[in-house]
Amino acid sequence: MTGGAERVGAEDLGVGALPTCGTDNRLKGILTDRDIVIKVVGVGKNPSKVKAGDLAQGEAVTIGADDVLRTMTQHKVRRLPLIDGHDLVGVVALADVARALSDPKFGDLVEAISTD
Repeated sequence: MTGGAERVGAEDLGVGALPTCGTDNRLKGILTDRDIVIKVVGVGKNPSKVKAGDLAQGEAVTIGADDVLRTMTQHKVRRLPLIDGHDLVGVVALADVARALSDPKFGDLVEAISTD
């Protein structure tokens, strides 16, 4: 996959999602391993020929440091890019939330995200 000046693969970092930013350091989207499997490999495309921007699906769902639970539940997502102003500062994953929540609250979150 190509898409920026510096090529860093998810396999290099041991992660399942990579945020993508423009030259202005502003978040443009988040590319997941699932995106690659379904939209590239699953339809017979060559991953080395596909640009990250080709897989974009509108605006990324983002959040400040507060309201993580509400936003994950509302949008049924397991990863949220974390921004400070317009700068990307990290990604909050469901696993991060799991480590911080009590068992009942985490179970409620997983159920809310996983049901239609």
